[in-house]
Amino acid sequence: MKLWDKGFSTDKKIDHFTVGNDRELDLLLAKYDVIASKAHAKMLSKVGLITEEETKKLVKELDNITRCIEDGVFTIEDDFEDMHSKIEFVLTQRLGDTGKKIHTARSRNDQILVAMQLYLINELDEIKNEVKTLFDLLLDLAKKHKKVLLPGYTHLQIAMPSSFGLWFSAYAESLIDDLYFVEAARKIADQNPLGSAAGYGSSFPIDRNFTTHEMGFETLKYNVVAAQMGRGKVEKATAFGISSIAATLSKLAMDICLYMGQNFDFISFPDELTTGSSIMPHKKNPDVFELIRAKCNKIQAVPSQLTLITNNLPSGYHRDLQLVKEVIVPAIQDIKACLEMMLFSLKKIKVNTKILDDPKYDYLFSVDTLNELVKSGMPFRDAYKSMGKDIEAGTFTPKKDIKHTHEGSFGNLCLKEIQTKMEKLLA
Repeated sequence: MKLWDKGFSTDKKIDHFTVGNDRELDLLLAKYDVIASKAHAKMLSKVGLITEEETKKLVKELDNITRCIEDGVFTIEDDFEDMHSKIEFVLTQRLGDTGKKIHTARSRNDQILVAMQLYLINELDEIKNEVKTLFDLLLDLAKKHKKVLLPGYTHLQIAMPSSFGLWFSAYAESLIDDLYFVEAARKIADQNPLGSAAGYGSSFPIDRNFTTHEMGFETLKYNVVAAQMGRGKVEKATAFGISSIAATLSKLAMDICLYMGQNFDFISFPDELTTGSSIMPHKKNPDVFELIRAKCNKIQAVPSQLTLITNNLPSGYHRDLQLVKEVIVPAIQDIKACLEMMLFSLKKIKVNTKILDDPKYDYLFSVDTLNELVKSGMPFRDAYKSMGKDIEAGTFTPKKDIKHTHEGSFGNLCLKEIQTKMEKLLA
């Protein structure tokens, strides 16, 4: 069954190519199509296009479909092109002509628009909650290990003293930046496109404000052409949001992979969170974090993929837009999985509290030792040259009882301020 069926069939090869994996993806979106259909049915009654009794019957059957979806028994067989055709078929099968009336004053174009936007709003909210949970854990770890010093690197060379408190809270505050992108994407998605039909509105006297409030959208996407042009754009905005999170997780995963190595030995995890080698019995590999790194790097390519699919399309609907679904939906599932695994693993991290006892890290303190000379009255440039000569001659003696007190340093992490920044964002 196709919503555009005119009584003749298309070649099976055409069907297979044009449908693609829509049926599989639509199983994730179906409940949102039902939400929009319920709002649409109530609106049709409100403006007099169907009766109140017909609306009650439609809503009741749509609720039954929702239960099937929630129970995991809703299917989209090969006989159907997508979720829209299957849902309308079920309504028609159970309600006869009343079921056929559900499509009055709407198009498959605005059906997928509104279902996708409701889906994205829900997924972005879930992602935001998962990021907040990871943020809280990172701040807790920063507080717990704030006094444990850690080598800081520039150019992968030993640079200056850092700390686990600084390291953990750095990633926590970076997640706030990521959520700014997520919030922007959510705001773009939170505009009701239903009623734009095929992209040029309808001659029926529909009430778009009613469906906006009924579905919980913040506002309308008023211009019907603009609503249609949102297809692909809202997905790309979402992609930028999740790719920002992915960049943070990928960098954190890379740090973890380095720090777990024997040449660093800064951190470790219980054996059950690592994997082994088929021939080397000593190996404890960070496979989880390597996969997080790789998956997150893939996610960072998603905005470019969507740009290439949608770039230079003129206004109006084009079948190219179908492909954005198969790019954004798996990416959303991947970022959620990466967040879940990072959270699960970091709860069990163990830190090495005696890293800087190794004399190879003495040069970490060169800048702080130099600064003491400056405090005693020596010009900075002279102190720099003097310290350089001592290092070259092998006579450098590090000053290790250092204090960093300014905001954001390892002696003053500003964890409360970072927490407040996140709370303001979420508020």
